[in-house]
Amino acid sequence: MERIGEAFAGTELLTIMGRQLHTVDPAPDFRLDYLDLADQAVHTVGLADSTGLVRLLNVVNSLERPLCQRVTQQWEALCVVLPPDACIYTVSMDSPQMQARWQDTAGVLHQLLCARRSVQFGQDYGEWLKEWLVLQRSVFVLDRNDHIFYAEYVADQLHEPDYAAAVLAVQQAAAQ
Repeated sequence: MERIGEAFAGTELLTIMGRQLHTVDPAPDFRLDYLDLADQAVHTVGLADSTGLVRLLNVVNSLERPLCQRVTQQWEALCVVLPPDACIYTVSMDSPQMQARWQDTAGVLHQLLCARRSVQFGQDYGEWLKEWLVLQRSVFVLDRNDHIFYAEYVADQLHEPDYAAAVLAVQQAAAQ
C-alpha cells in the first residue's frame, strides 16, 4: 500500500509504503539488530523479547542527520520521567556498528535498533519512505500486551515529534 502526501520535507512529497497503524492495533512483530558492546557481536531482538514492558519506539530517518540525533538525545533526556517499567528504543536503518559508535560518542544509554535487515519493519509499521529508502520519523507507544497505545507519524521530516503527548501516553499505558 502506498500513501502519498502524508510525509514531506520542504516541498518534496514522499511516498510511504505500508498501512498506518492506529491505537489498539496489534503491534507488528519485528526482528531488529543491535551491536552488543560487551561482546562486540550483533544480536537480534523481537517484539516478544520486551512483552510486559511499555515501550516507546522512537523511529528516525538516520542518526547521521542532526535532527535525528537531537530527537534521540531528547528521548534519552526524557528517560527520567518515564515509569520504571517503560523503555525506549530508537530504530533506524543505520548499521548496528554506526549506531553503537554514535551512541557511545553521544552518551545515549537507551537501546538503538537497526531495521536494515529488510524493509519489513518500515512497511509493517507504515513508515517506509520509498524515495529516501529510510524510515519516516515517528513515535509508537506499545502497551504491555503488544498493542499500539499511541502512534504519531511526523509528516514534516524537518520537524520533531510531540514529546509531551508521547510521554503522557507512556505514563497512561504504564498505569493500566
